Amino acid sequence: MSTLTQGSRAGRGRARPVIEGAARAGLTARGVIYVLVGLLALQIAFGDGGEQADQGGALQEVAEQPFGAVLLWILGAGLVGMALWRLSEVVFGAAGPDGGTWKKRGASAVRAVFYGFVAYSALSFAAGAGGSGSSDGRSRDVTAKALEMPGGQWIVGIGGAAVAVAGLVIGVQAARRKFHKHLRLAEMSRRMRRTVDFTGVAGGVARGLVFAAAGAFAVRAAVDFEPDKAKGMDDTLRSFTETPAGPWLLVAVAVGLVLFGVFSFGMARWRKV
Repeated sequence: MSTLTQGSRAGRGRARPVIEGAARAGLTARGVIYVLVGLLALQIAFGDGGEQADQGGALQEVAEQPFGAVLLWILGAGLVGMALWRLSEVVFGAAGPDGGTWKKRGASAVRAVFYGFVAYSALSFAAGAGGSGSSDGRSRDVTAKALEMPGGQWIVGIGGAAVAVAGLVIGVQAARRKFHKHLRLAEMSRRMRRTVDFTGVAGGVARGLVFAAAGAFAVRAAVDFEPDKAKGMDDTLRSFTETPAGPWLLVAVAVGLVLFGVFSFGMARWRKV
């Protein structure tokens, strides 16, 4: 065992209580976001959706509730915990025998940045500064700026393809129940395990489909050199109503996202950290 690995494990052991608390708070906050996004998408499917079915819409929904500002601060704190947990995996390595590999550390770094941005958005809402705009607007702006760069079409195309492949991987891994390796299965009752399996598979497949579709739209924007064809989560979800299945595909995906939120609550309780 290398000195670096030994040092990482020792450091992780000392920080374990803080890391575990941050992880479980973060997974709970992620669950809230996905449940709300799924419910907003269901409203769109049934023709009663005025809010954005994305992170911004979910935060706005929380803000409109009684004690909404307090809830946003709590949610933001949980998301900060999620970002810090992923950052700790970069520094100390993730749980598991291969958690210290550079591949795992790199993936954790990407997740830390992503959840740091989501936490910033939530805390901005709580502070009354509003969000950072819709996911659709951000996607179009980023795509337009990237297309203006030398080799911009290749950058956007490769990035979109990477997101699409990541979505497919997410869906396949969920269907194969790869999340089992992260769970304390021996401590779970049979009923709880069945519930986590159902929500993990259905929710993970739905989440993967959304990522894959968003990536495909980015590739199309690159090929056609039209940034407006890039879509964030809201427009991606709405696009499912334009398929031959009509709004029912969006209903299925929306229910899946709600289930992924429920799965996240299960992960908050049973995940190895």
